[in-house]
Amino acid sequence: MPEVAFQGERGAFSEDAVVKFFGEDIPLLSCARLRDVFQAVLEDRANFGVVPVENSQAGSINETYDLLLEYPLNIFAEIILRISHCLMVLPGESLSSINTIYSHPQALAQCEQFLRKLGLNIIPSYDTAGSAKMIKESALKGCAAVASERAADIYGLQILAPGIEDNRDNYTKFFAISKQEARPGQKNKTSLVFGTKNMPGALYSVLGIFATRNINLTKLESRPSKNKAWEYIFYVDFESRLGSKVYRAAMGELTREAAFVKILGSYPQWEQQSG
Repeated sequence: MPEVAFQGERGAFSEDAVVKFFGEDIPLLSCARLRDVFQAVLEDRANFGVVPVENSQAGSINETYDLLLEYPLNIFAEIILRISHCLMVLPGESLSSINTIYSHPQALAQCEQFLRKLGLNIIPSYDTAGSAKMIKESALKGCAAVASERAADIYGLQILAPGIEDNRDNYTKFFAISKQEARPGQKNKTSLVFGTKNMPGALYSVLGIFATRNINLTKLESRPSKNKAWEYIFYVDFESRLGSKVYRAAMGELTREAAFVKILGSYPQWEQQSG
């Protein structure tokens, strides 16, 4: 049985995140959509899934947060991956021989300065690694892809220019999801989603639960509830020590004050913030 599901073709940055956390030898299941990753874990076709949740430049990936609310799965771990884009071609091609570049729109945007200087035809595609795969399988001469170094290795492409991203401080956070609950680490984080009651000061009251207990919120983001127009739910990450008196008290009061609460997972914080 495949151990870890991820979205994208082989060579996607999600695969890099899988390897960074689970190692090179883990069996993989490539999925076309983010929903397919969640479904594979739910149906026990994979023990874990790895999904992107936030990029340091582009912000949150809303679809992932919606799926975390929808599916009865746990956040097992967070993985921080530095995103480095490469320009790759069929062996024997050169910068002077290419006229068209393919990649995912977000990757193209993150390499905008480099690509603008080339002045070539830019065509958005569904996936970074999928662009590399297409060039290899269709033997597209005069074409290049923007993708990961792993994609170049997998599809036998030649890297013309490594590290072409505009901002080197470009990271994506991924969650490993599972039916299992994570084991506590030295430093832990909890992610949850809640809705507020329809009354003045409701959000203020909920946030006060954390403030009065000196619980550090590391993320607070609103999303449309999808149940009613102009109604919102809130995603929160906070530093926590599992099982502590403070944690239990905060969760107890939150359950009473909020319209609903779903704990998405408590898991060790990612310590290696570079590389």
